[in-house]
Amino acid sequence: MSTAIVILNWNGENFIRQFLPVLIENTTMPGVEIIVADNASTDSSLMLLNEKFPSIRTIAFDKNYGFAGGYNKAFEQIEADYFILLNSDVEVTPHWLEPLLTYMDAHQEVAACQPKILSYDQRTRFEHAGAAGGYIDRFGFPYCRGRIVGYAEKDSNQYDSIADIFWATGACLIIRSDIYRQAGGLDDEFFAHMEEIDLCWRLKSRGYRIVCNPESSVFHVGGGALGYESPHKIYLNFRNNLLMLYKNLSAGLLRKTMFWRSVFDYSAAIKYILTGKFDYAKSIFKARRDFLTMRPDFEEKRKQNILLSTTDLKSEIFQGSIVLEYYLKGKKTFSSIVSK
Repeated sequence: MSTAIVILNWNGENFIRQFLPVLIENTTMPGVEIIVADNASTDSSLMLLNEKFPSIRTIAFDKNYGFAGGYNKAFEQIEADYFILLNSDVEVTPHWLEPLLTYMDAHQEVAACQPKILSYDQRTRFEHAGAAGGYIDRFGFPYCRGRIVGYAEKDSNQYDSIADIFWATGACLIIRSDIYRQAGGLDDEFFAHMEEIDLCWRLKSRGYRIVCNPESSVFHVGGGALGYESPHKIYLNFRNNLLMLYKNLSAGLLRKTMFWRSVFDYSAAIKYILTGKFDYAKSIFKARRDFLTMRPDFEEKRKQNILLSTTDLKSEIFQGSIVLEYYLKGKKTFSSIVSK
């Protein structure tokens, strides 16, 4: 079985310099190729790759296609049995790849898998983007084993079991190439953020399993391209989350869910206004406005997703509200809210 590890780079020269040698050193299995796809970086990334890593295949794009479009364009030029999406700001560990490939080879019903994601800066804590596997609540808000809203738990081996999850993080994601292509890949129109959750939702609805295998672990810096407090990141997360709900929710749930999402979203915007974070509030208003503008273009995708759905995912989605559990009830750990 062949495997392509693809790092999508955009002005990540420093991350390449720091983490690519670690990846090369710790990736020794046969049949594995490391590829860097560059989203028209304006720093010296390509020069660095050419001078210091001449054996690494590089794919250079003419412009920044975002996370979703960049990976889709890269995978169009790559033939492998497995694709691995790996952020440029991830530090892998020795033998990180073996448990993932071994598990995938032994479980053909599993479409995608992620390792345990720990914080690079606080190495005993889970990292925001993925932790020990992702889930969503009934209103579309994502959370993880090990991370609820903004709180990341300390890793005390409490989530070291292999578990079925709702979504796997794009920070480090292994997926079968044929299934990736059959499902249409990441949605280019998302550009960045929420695209891997949308893809995993499609896979789950079509009967595939998504798994976190914490026998493998990596360290993630996080916020490499857009900082966690970036207004543009808030915009993309809110807009794309609404697009994801529209694409994937059944007709019976869509109207009610969208009503309550408007309550949550405008409440968040009001909170930002009251705390003087006006740019954040503007990002939410713009996200909701652009969602309404873009929604007609997603009607065919919605119809296709519903048509191809083979399973009811209600039991896979937390029927409460993560936001209310966190802010009103003070519950900050995965195990205190749900039992998986």
